[in-house]
Amino acid sequence: MNRIIKIAISIAAAAICCSAAAQRYKTIDKSIAVVGGELITISDLEGEIQMMRAQGQASDRTTRCHLLEEMMQSKLFLMQARLDSLTVNNDMVEANLNDRMARVRTALGGDEQVEASFGKSTYQLRKEWKEQLQDLSLIQQEQNQIAESIPELTPYDVKVYLDTVDRDQLPVIPDKYKMSQICVYPDRDAAKMVCKQRLLELRERIMAGEKFTTLARLYSEDPGSSRKGGELGMASRDIFWPAFSDAAMSLKPGAISQIVETPDGFHIIQVIEKKGDMFNARHILLKPKYTDDDREKAFKVLDSLKTLIEEKKNTFEVVAFYRSEDPASRTNGGQMADPLTGSAYFEIDQIKPEDYAAVKDLEPGQISSPIVSRDNEGRDGNLVYKIIRLDKIVPAHTAVFENDYTELLGGVKMLKEQEALDAFIEGKIKDTYIVIDPMFRDCDFSRKGWKEKFRK
Repeated sequence: MNRIIKIAISIAAAAICCSAAAQRYKTIDKSIAVVGGELITISDLEGEIQMMRAQGQASDRTTRCHLLEEMMQSKLFLMQARLDSLTVNNDMVEANLNDRMARVRTALGGDEQVEASFGKSTYQLRKEWKEQLQDLSLIQQEQNQIAESIPELTPYDVKVYLDTVDRDQLPVIPDKYKMSQICVYPDRDAAKMVCKQRLLELRERIMAGEKFTTLARLYSEDPGSSRKGGELGMASRDIFWPAFSDAAMSLKPGAISQIVETPDGFHIIQVIEKKGDMFNARHILLKPKYTDDDREKAFKVLDSLKTLIEEKKNTFEVVAFYRSEDPASRTNGGQMADPLTGSAYFEIDQIKPEDYAAVKDLEPGQISSPIVSRDNEGRDGNLVYKIIRLDKIVPAHTAVFENDYTELLGGVKMLKEQEALDAFIEGKIKDTYIVIDPMFRDCDFSRKGWKEKFRK
C-alpha cells in the first residue's frame, strides 16, 4: 500500500550538504531531537547522510531539514507501534538488509571502501542498519494499521467527495486503450543454438591466446561493460542473476567459464578478483538473433490469420485461443492485460512503443499489420511477432462517477488514509514530549506544531 507520508529511517531521498554548520558538528555526537522516549542524534542524521552519499545523491539545506522532520515523524509512529505490541517482520528486515549491503558495497567497491567511507566495520554497520530496518518494519505496520482503520468506503463517500471538491481538482483520466493480440514466436531453440555456437567460438579464441578484453569490445552486447573490455567492477554477488554469480564465484581468477544462460542472454565470464562474496569479472554477452527468414515466416502466418478474421471465417477470439503462442492472453481470446495490475486498459506510457505505433492510427475493431515486438518476460522481454486488434479507446476526460468509479474510489481512499495519518501526527505532536535543538530553528517544517518544540 502506497503512503504519502515518507519514512526517514528508510534510505532517504536526499543527502545533507557539507555546509559550514554541518562541519562544526560533524564530529560531535549529541542529541538534536527528543521525541517521547526516543532520541535523534547527529550520528543518526550523519548515518543517513553517508548512505545517500554512497549512492551519489546531492542535497541542500532544505533537504536537511526535511530529513529531520521525517525522522521525528517516524519516531511518533515507532512509539505507537511499541505501545500496540506490533512485531517485526524479520524476513523483510533480512531481505532489505542484504539488499542495502549489496548496493552500498557495490557502489563503493568493497568492504574496505565501505568501512573507510562510514568509519565503521561492516559488522557494526549491519548491526546498526538491522536495528533501523527493524524500526522501519514496525513503523510501516503502524502506518498500515492507522490507514486501514478508516471505515470501508461506499459509493456515497465517492459522491460526497464529488459534490465537495472543485472540478479542477478532480483526477483527469488519460486516454486508455483496450487491445487484443495474436502472437507467434520465432524458433527460439534454433536461435539459442546459433548464439551458443558463436560464444563457444569466442571462448576457443580466448583459450588460444586472444585477449578477452579485445573480443569483449568487439562482440559483447552489454553496452555498459563492452567499452571497458567487458569489465563489470567489484560488486556483490547479489547484484547479478544467480546463475551468473554462481558461475563467477566458482571460478579461479583468470579462468574462463563455460557458457552461462541468464534472462539477459548467454555469457562467458572471466573472474579478475574475488573478495568474500564480492567479485570483479569480465564477460561477453550475446543474445539470440533472429533472421529475416524468421520474420517473413511469422508474418506470413499472421497475415493469413488476419485475412481469416477479416473475411469473417472465424472470430479473433477463437483464432487467438487456438493459434496464439502467448499463454498469458490466448486463454482470454487474445485480450491483453497489464501484468502488474491485471487491467485490460492501458495508458499510452504503459504500451510498448512498437505496439502503440501499430495501433495509434487504427479505429476500434481494426487489426494491425504484423509487427515485431517484445513480450513481458525477463528484463527486456523476448522477441515476438504479433497482430493487434484495437478493441476500444476511452478518450481523456475528467473523472465522472458513472464511468470512473474505481479510480475515484481509489483517490478518495488515499485521501482518507492521508487524513488519518496526518491527524495521528498532529495529535501526537501536541501530546508528546518533544524537544528540538535550536540549530534547526530556521527550518521551514511542513507542520507548524514543531515550532513550539524548540529548546529554550
